[in-house]
Amino acid sequence: MRRWLEVVETGFFATVQDLGRPGRASLGVGTSGAADRDALRLGNRVLGNAEGMAGIEATLGGLVLRFHGGAFAAVTGAPAPISVDDRAEAPYSVFHVPDGAVVRLGAPPTGLRSYLTVRGGIDVEPVLGSRSTDTLAGLGPGTLKPGAVLPIGRSEGRIMVDALPVAPPPGGEVELRVLPGPRDDWFSEAAMRTLLSEPYEVTSEIDRVGMRLTGPVLERVRTGELASEGMVTGALQVPPSGMPVLFLADHPLTGGYPVIAVVRSADVGRAAQARPGQLLRFRLR
Repeated sequence: MRRWLEVVETGFFATVQDLGRPGRASLGVGTSGAADRDALRLGNRVLGNAEGMAGIEATLGGLVLRFHGGAFAAVTGAPAPISVDDRAEAPYSVFHVPDGAVVRLGAPPTGLRSYLTVRGGIDVEPVLGSRSTDTLAGLGPGTLKPGAVLPIGRSEGRIMVDALPVAPPPGGEVELRVLPGPRDDWFSEAAMRTLLSEPYEVTSEIDRVGMRLTGPVLERVRTGELASEGMVTGALQVPPSGMPVLFLADHPLTGGYPVIAVVRSADVGRAAQARPGQLLRFRLR
């Protein structure tokens, strides 16, 4: 039986995401994929899906979907309140959606991005081996709009558990582990001490490309121009203002400002859940 999701409302911002397009940087194609990869993996595992199957990444709730054909689903990441028609469901649990039912995600109390996964995965046409929407490169199925139809794939794995004992994203300070460089020599020793001892606030300039931070200025000791070089997810790039920019899933592949440090890949998902106004602390580990 053919099954699909109909997008009724998208909320603030919603896209289809899987684990992206790794290994294509030499072709000018970034990895992209879920901003909080661990949350997507978790949502797939609990449903018996392969970890890399596509789901929906919804920012600050507001997503409304009509299910055509019954399916099992889960919501991970930011713990958005869930309703299936008039029935409330819990985040981090498996729930069944009957044919014709409407699923609504409310605004999560903490975190920024929720992941709705369905058993069988979102089966839109892949582009360069991935179903992810890359908002910077314009690859993939594009930002979701009301009326969009998202096919559901075949169910193959078994549902092993019905609830996940995981903690929601924190609402206070977020600690992130970093590695120094590769251009920490462009900054004073005081700048590195400042980065590792003072909090930086997430500003309202945040999207899937990255987030601008505000806090103490990171002082350079070199003022010349840096030739464009490769950038990675988690890079803390510092423009002339001295205020760092933290690159996320859809970051550019090259950049011309020095990178003082890089957030460890295991912590990037936690950074991607931080909201404007939250404080980030960086630790050298």
